[in-house]
Amino acid sequence: MLNGCVPLDGNRLKIVLFYHSLVSDWNHGNAHFLRGVASELLSRGHLVDIYEPANGWSYSNLVRESGQQAVDKFHLAFPNLKSICYHPQELDVPKALDEAGLVIVHEWTPPSVISSIGRARKLGAGFRLLFHDTHHRLLTDPGFEAIDLSGYDGVLAFGEALRRMYLEKGLAANAWTWHEAADTRVFKPIKPESGAPMEDLVFIGNWGDGEREKELREYFVKPSSALQLKTAVYGVRYPARALKTLFAAGIDYRGWAPNYEVPEIFSHFRATVHVPRSPYSSALEGIPTIRVFEALACGIPLVCAPWIDSENLFTPGRDFLLAANPLQMKSHLKDLLNDAPLASRLSENGLAAIRQRHTCAHRVDELLSICNSLTGIKEYAGQA
Repeated sequence: MLNGCVPLDGNRLKIVLFYHSLVSDWNHGNAHFLRGVASELLSRGHLVDIYEPANGWSYSNLVRESGQQAVDKFHLAFPNLKSICYHPQELDVPKALDEAGLVIVHEWTPPSVISSIGRARKLGAGFRLLFHDTHHRLLTDPGFEAIDLSGYDGVLAFGEALRRMYLEKGLAANAWTWHEAADTRVFKPIKPESGAPMEDLVFIGNWGDGEREKELREYFVKPSSALQLKTAVYGVRYPARALKTLFAAGIDYRGWAPNYEVPEIFSHFRATVHVPRSPYSSALEGIPTIRVFEALACGIPLVCAPWIDSENLFTPGRDFLLAANPLQMKSHLKDLLNDAPLASRLSENGLAAIRQRHTCAHRVDELLSICNSLTGIKEYAGQA
């Protein structure tokens, strides 16, 4: 029973989600997880309304760079997923939340909307209200703490270190760790066509806005160049200096690719790397971004730059290889590309770890369990 959230009938919930974008994953990794969670909720019979601001920065950049056809391709890839576009100043909050049993508001939602939904809850609305944080702004943006979460029942944080920060700073009375995960409807191994040429190494991700520029050079560009690998990069926001660096190293830059095409891309490469942004390898250690889950779900051997899996989500050395320094990264890549049994073991173990613990179905189970735990959370009584 979902005792913590008011159901429409039986265990069937109306769940309202406010996120930056469902349609666009241009420099917007959270769209990956949103699509997987929404698909899983719908498959279980729940009603799901997804709101995204009209012409948000990710959507606008997607259309500017790739045209309306990129939006059309999304709808073809996810025919069951729809979003409701709104203008923050015109949003009819009571109408959007009507009959909702659970409302989740992502941290990239406009602050005015975050506050107005919180006020609706404080004025006695019957839904449960959770704030979802999948970023590092609480650590890196001094102004982020001003956000008003007083009307929220709790915070879903995508890592234990972030969860603790919300509680230690007194920004939330309740907080749960809710990791991202792989949408295994989309992310799964794809066998390349027989005889299709294979390339060596691929990196899928953005340059990082200065948060991992040095690390990308040391743990990806230089090892690839030294080993003379056939390497490609997919991503956006690569400045001219980055493109120059890639070109000089013989790495092929291929621009943006829709996230749902990544499994097909992986099928043409023998290995991939993950290079964490600096906040996730220091103060917010233990938080893997969704790229780790997705790579392992596709069965491609993975090598990670320094990252401390303090929450024991995976087993380094078994599920993926962990490089303590650039020299070890080079050594790991060389071993992977020359030791087929090693590559096969990593592929099998990483895929098994995902299927056993880290799919969007697992995360929906966790979310519904959190709904149950909300029974007994204080009820608001007309507080403005």
